[in-house]
Amino acid sequence: MSIRASAERSARWARPAQTILAVSMALGLAACASGPQFSAQDSGFKGRVSVADTPVVLAGQPVTLAGSNFTPGQKVTLSYGGVALGSSATVDKDGGFRTRFVLPADAQVGRYSLVASAADPAASLLVPLKISPNVPLSGQDRFAVKSEPLVPGLYQAGYSARTDRVFVTAAVGRPPVTRSEIVKINAQTLAIEQRVSPLPAPNPPARAGGPGGNAPAGDKPQLPGLYAVYGVGVDDANGNVWVTNTRQNTVAVYRQSDLALVKQFEPGALPHGRDVLVDGTQGKAYASPVGEAYVAVFNAKAPAFLKNIPIQTSLRGPGAKPFAPMSLALDEAGSRLFVVSSGGEVAVIDTRTDTVEKVFAVEGAVSASGVAYDARTGRVFVSAQGSDNVVIADVKTGKTLHDVKVGAGSLNVAFDPARRLAYVANRASDTVTVVDPDGRIVGNLDLGSFPNHVAVDGKGNAFVVNKARGTGDAEGDRISRVTPR
Repeated sequence: MSIRASAERSARWARPAQTILAVSMALGLAACASGPQFSAQDSGFKGRVSVADTPVVLAGQPVTLAGSNFTPGQKVTLSYGGVALGSSATVDKDGGFRTRFVLPADAQVGRYSLVASAADPAASLLVPLKISPNVPLSGQDRFAVKSEPLVPGLYQAGYSARTDRVFVTAAVGRPPVTRSEIVKINAQTLAIEQRVSPLPAPNPPARAGGPGGNAPAGDKPQLPGLYAVYGVGVDDANGNVWVTNTRQNTVAVYRQSDLALVKQFEPGALPHGRDVLVDGTQGKAYASPVGEAYVAVFNAKAPAFLKNIPIQTSLRGPGAKPFAPMSLALDEAGSRLFVVSSGGEVAVIDTRTDTVEKVFAVEGAVSASGVAYDARTGRVFVSAQGSDNVVIADVKTGKTLHDVKVGAGSLNVAFDPARRLAYVANRASDTVTVVDPDGRIVGNLDLGSFPNHVAVDGKGNAFVVNKARGTGDAEGDRISRVTPR
């Protein structure tokens, strides 16, 4: 390859993500400039193309793309920057195809749009491709790690400073969920001390179609399942644990001492709840409903719904979407709640008045999902699945201070004020990256399959729960205590 050709190839895979869509479309057309064929497009085209065989795409590695819902016999070519990727594929009798190419070793991390062009009949579509950072493992000698197996389907963990116990939620499968548990763990030994399953849930809402409107004709009857538990928040002031029942759109409260049910709220109390945290000083529980532009507030002393706090997006212009809450972080001493939106914003709420102080966009966070806060520096940490990073921003100014590439699918983040470290769970990379407030990576740890959530005890320990890839996965469904040496 000539120096010029190599430079052109590098430039193609180094364009900023925000320009990729327009550039890909333009260059996709330019590739045909020598003899464009403006034949009629397939008006009923429903083709889809996605990455196959791997959850993570890395520079220098092979990429397999699989297509579906194409017309049998069509010839499909994938291209980027006007250059074909691999050879053309022929659609099989079932409307599918597979094609493979190798990414350049110097391809830059980011989000790209490839062009899939089909012929006979003519059709085209854009194919999203995310190249994730390949962050090597490091710092294993700097941390002591103790791991123990728990139960299937781990989701979140919450720490009780009063009892030195960790409370973990678990739910297996899709509705109707018939296996779900709250598990109480000894923080020192990581042994299970108590576990309880939620109550059976009411029958799911009626579905359109079929006799009586309950299900499409021919479907098997739906089973009610359990009030499966997902998010968890510990209330040491009242000796309780709050959980979100995401599938039933509600929340529940359990007693810490024996995991007895204190209150099960009715379905509909919290649409698609994700996180729940308790401010013991204010006597309130806060919960995030995914897809709704507000945070719900509950009375923690005598469990009851209080109000919703509407949150207006700070984004403007075409394509701006409403604020969509994901994770929560609490600064109890400072009376502030931090809410991250999947759209890449953070809202700051005064927990004394339950009013929104400010909302600001976090530059560089795509599909944000996790949030943590360092009260000493006034910095917020935002983990983002779409950009595989943790962004450190100044809350006062809203300015992004550090953009740290940590690994694929950066799902959740927690900050330990004792050792001044942030722990980022990278679900797709099977790693937990440890970052200091100035954006330096001090460790990238292998803690098993699909790290899902991190909780800290404020004394230097972080508790990581991870999920399994399937039955028999010895690296999944366990809890790990991570302590800097």
